[in-house]
Amino acid sequence: MFSLPVVQIGSVAVDGSEPLFILGPCVIESEDFIWDVAERLGAIANSLRLKWIFKASYDKANRSAVSSYRGMGVEAGCRLLGQIGQKLGVPVTTDVHSPEEAQKAAEHIDLLQIPAFLSRQTDLILAAGETGRAVNVKKGQFMAPWDVKNIAEKLNTVKCSNFLFTERGTTFGYQNLVADMRSLYWMRELGYRVIFDATHSVQRPGGLGTTTGGDGKLAPVLARAAVATGCDGVFMETHPDPSKAFSDGPNQVPLADIAQVISQLRRIHAVAQESV
Repeated sequence: MFSLPVVQIGSVAVDGSEPLFILGPCVIESEDFIWDVAERLGAIANSLRLKWIFKASYDKANRSAVSSYRGMGVEAGCRLLGQIGQKLGVPVTTDVHSPEEAQKAAEHIDLLQIPAFLSRQTDLILAAGETGRAVNVKKGQFMAPWDVKNIAEKLNTVKCSNFLFTERGTTFGYQNLVADMRSLYWMRELGYRVIFDATHSVQRPGGLGTTTGGDGKLAPVLARAAVATGCDGVFMETHPDPSKAFSDGPNQVPLADIAQVISQLRRIHAVAQESV
């Protein structure tokens, strides 16, 4: 439908031929935990022959309360993610929060992610683009789809053309988000590859007082709609037991369900491609 560039992320080419899946837990809870989840996802990905990227955060800098768990930090976290990527033979991604973190993360990380709340932070976007790594900018909950053109121009000024945008819902009143599927169409119409963040789109920010609530059971529902509408991939956080997750548990998809969810999304993608 649209003429879109190929985005290269390590060994993975995002070219629209099949959906990209960005999968992993919200945060690195421990070294043993992250290796376990990564290896289980790797086995699923190999069995399904997925085009995928492993994700996890080394620091949850945007938390509801000061007492919330954050992570192991940029240097240790990125080094660990890099080791996982090398062992599994898969690109890895994580979010960065400052120009200094972008530089450190780029030593190990294939895809630098700009968090939604920081999607207008020019210095951070420029620094990420200057690393030479691919960049994924999550569209802010406060931004219109066509506003991403300004972000693209910032990346282009530092000769970064290897980037994606991610839709993760728009603020709708207090402690609620709505996922507008038209956003996927409009951003792709502008000429950009677009990922749909299924799990963050069902958040209820601050909905539990000191933590974020959410409707995790709806994440696969919205993902189905997004793939049918037309997107280049799906971002989905997953956890062996979301009820015990250190961060964003109410939004994450149980790891035991991931293979079934992905298989369904791939079938929908194949049908959607036929109708183009």
